[in-house]
Amino acid sequence: MPEIRLHLADEAHDLWLKTEEDLEQIGLPPPFWAFAWAGGQGLARYVLDHPHIVLGRSVLDFAAGSGLVGICARMAGAAHVLAADIDPWAQAAVALNSQANGVSVDFTSHNLIGLPIEQDVVLAGDVFYDRAFAAELLPWFTGIADRGGQVIVGDPGRAYLPKERLEPLATYQVPVTRALEDSEVKKTTVWRFT
Repeated sequence: MPEIRLHLADEAHDLWLKTEEDLEQIGLPPPFWAFAWAGGQGLARYVLDHPHIVLGRSVLDFAAGSGLVGICARMAGAAHVLAADIDPWAQAAVALNSQANGVSVDFTSHNLIGLPIEQDVVLAGDVFYDRAFAAELLPWFTGIADRGGQVIVGDPGRAYLPKERLEPLATYQVPVTRALEDSEVKKTTVWRFT
């Protein structure tokens, strides 16, 4: 994603381990917002390469983290983007990264899972990493798709990806942090809920 500027962690492994341990002690989540995860990178690339999916539309960047996907949606012509993430630190990351790229992305920290949404398109990068979280997302995403909304996800083959409800759109090889992903490149597929 050479056209995108992001404020991310430089020392990924040390930051991840230290903050995960420290934050666990006080009940906060790990800093997912500090990294450009493989699913988000693939989805962001897809949005930039296929702007028609967001052009003139209202977009929800779900589990936004750093805001990468929402930023790309705005750059591709989305009329409005709402980044949603329950991590309290993600709001600052989204604001800084949006500003660095000269776009405007709104933010909510509300847990939207299961709620009706107003957006035309839901973009979600790398969200099927946990069984319980995937179990919450599946009926919500399915309901949005069944009501005519577009739900597009980027995923590098996480264990709980519900492939039976998905149609593949594109595949990318994306650079990742070896300390977090055990490789330097991950194959990432962009899927649409059917």
